[in-house]
Amino acid sequence: MFKNGKKEIEEDFSYEEEDEDAQEESQDTVIAQGVKVEGDFNSKGNVIIEGAVIGSIKTNNNLQVGEKAKISASVSAKDAFISGEVHGNVKIKEKLELSPTSKIYGDIEAKILIITAGAIFNGKCTMADPNAPSKSKKVKKEAGDKSEEKK
Repeated sequence: MFKNGKKEIEEDFSYEEEDEDAQEESQDTVIAQGVKVEGDFNSKGNVIIEGAVIGSIKTNNNLQVGEKAKISASVSAKDAFISGEVHGNVKIKEKLELSPTSKIYGDIEAKILIITAGAIFNGKCTMADPNAPSKSKKVKKEAGDKSEEKK
């Protein structure tokens, strides 16, 4: 396999193309320590934050917030493990775990909540099953309650 005195290299670069959605879900997005992101951040895959984020964070998968991370944003994810500081509301579809170094200043909504001793949480917590049908309250008038008529 020599051509004009040079070795010709043949390689097979063929590959099967993966489904774009499956590829995006399998990739992790990392915001490293020292990196600051401002704006709306959306991902289909796992998100790991070690730096700073201002705005909003939304992922259809897992969120991991490192011990030195600082977030000023509304957060939405399937599952989350938080070790850093979050200023903003946190909405998790399944499980939220707060490590001893975590600090949450905002409201939490999660199906499962684990708060380890040492974690700081200042806000309101709502725990509900997002798959449960919502109950609407209906006010029923009792037959005996009649408004007074003006005479």
